[in-house]
Amino acid sequence: MNAFLEGLSSLVDTGNNLLWSYILIGLLLGLGIYFTIRTKFVQVRLFGEMFRVITEKKDGTSGVSAFQAFTISTASRVGTGNITGVALAIAIGGPGAIFWMWMVALIGMATAFIESTLAQVYKVRDGDQFRGGPAYYMEKALGNRKLGIVFAVLLTIVFGFIFNAVQSNTIAQSFGDVFSIPDWTVGVALVILTAMVIFGGVRRIAHVTQVLVPVMAILYLAVALYVVVMNFSEIPAVFMLIIQSAFGLEQAVGGGIGAAIMQGVRRGLFSNEAGMGSVPNAAATANISHPAKQGLVQSLGVFFDTIIICSATAFIIILADIYRTTEAEGVLLTQASLNVHVGSWAPYFVAIAILFFAFSSIIGNYYYGETNIEFINTHRSWLTAYRFVVLAMVMFGSLAQVALVWNLADLFMGTMAILNLVVITILGKTAFQVLANYTSQRKAGKNPVFYAKDIPGLKNAECWQETNRD
Repeated sequence: MNAFLEGLSSLVDTGNNLLWSYILIGLLLGLGIYFTIRTKFVQVRLFGEMFRVITEKKDGTSGVSAFQAFTISTASRVGTGNITGVALAIAIGGPGAIFWMWMVALIGMATAFIESTLAQVYKVRDGDQFRGGPAYYMEKALGNRKLGIVFAVLLTIVFGFIFNAVQSNTIAQSFGDVFSIPDWTVGVALVILTAMVIFGGVRRIAHVTQVLVPVMAILYLAVALYVVVMNFSEIPAVFMLIIQSAFGLEQAVGGGIGAAIMQGVRRGLFSNEAGMGSVPNAAATANISHPAKQGLVQSLGVFFDTIIICSATAFIIILADIYRTTEAEGVLLTQASLNVHVGSWAPYFVAIAILFFAFSSIIGNYYYGETNIEFINTHRSWLTAYRFVVLAMVMFGSLAQVALVWNLADLFMGTMAILNLVVITILGKTAFQVLANYTSQRKAGKNPVFYAKDIPGLKNAECWQETNRD
């Protein structure tokens, strides 16, 4: 089995993966620009509105709040991609990779708005909760359940299994390097902690993430801010280096502008997940008065993940200026860079930060798979089996080689993202109409409320019927 996976990883890492990456990059950038134009730059003109709607209370007793849905998605977004992924991008593509991460995030905010709004429009009830996502709008809006099942299987493999192996792999690598704890010990501990959360359902997941996410973000940003303040005079030079490297004006570690773009886009997608079709699964859980509100909230999530958290890691690494000479990569490069700034306690801090970031991602990733397992089959035995496979993959990731799990992640991520991007392009008109309805109500001074009848011809939006509101 191990030999098969290593062979697959080798195949993915050559020409096939390169071609797949270029196709994905083209779709991400092209459709991101398209959605930006069609929404009249929603990520810019409604940026302030995002902060208003994220604090709103639930619109009834069912589901979770807008903020809890935000923390579930952020728990998945903010993980190893923000620490390990950024370090890999800089080590391979040079500082210019960060510029392309920013670009992917800024235009990806519009893509995130579209997919999360659609998830809200076509969400379904599940007892006193809501669930939804790409599989659901493929079935409800396109009338194609088989396509929804294909996506659900892909997402379950990517997030429930492979990405969770990536997260546990990074925790094990970090703790092994810093605390000399055996990988199997870390794996067992993670399996126990994960089981305690995921067997409690979406409410427990929401309660855990709404504590973990703010705490981990504040602590990490505080240290990054300290590094920036201590090196404040160097900040203009850092921005100049990033921009010059992005356009090939400064030699990149990995070989110029091509490496910078490739690494920036790939790692940016892995980090903020805009367009991948994962975040809509969290967006659908929120009980709000208008679908566009969760679109705005999840658009803000992309900004928070990449422009804020990823940039914090990038500044720590670039200001240390050891990425050019050290052989360390991934989390070890981040640890070594922070050690330059704050001394010998840096590796311990990064290891703890990795634990918070990656463990919260395991929880968020698990939920994405859960809601798609329930789309495929609602029988309880399927969910139980899924939970045990997730725990097995957490253990596997703790023991696997880092290159293997990262390459597998890139392969399946690209397949899933391309499928979702094509579908939301087809369904984009509905999201544009929902946004227009929202902005017209806001201009009239109202707190927007949506009903399916507001869009002529809208079908299968069962949670937005006048007789079916919470």
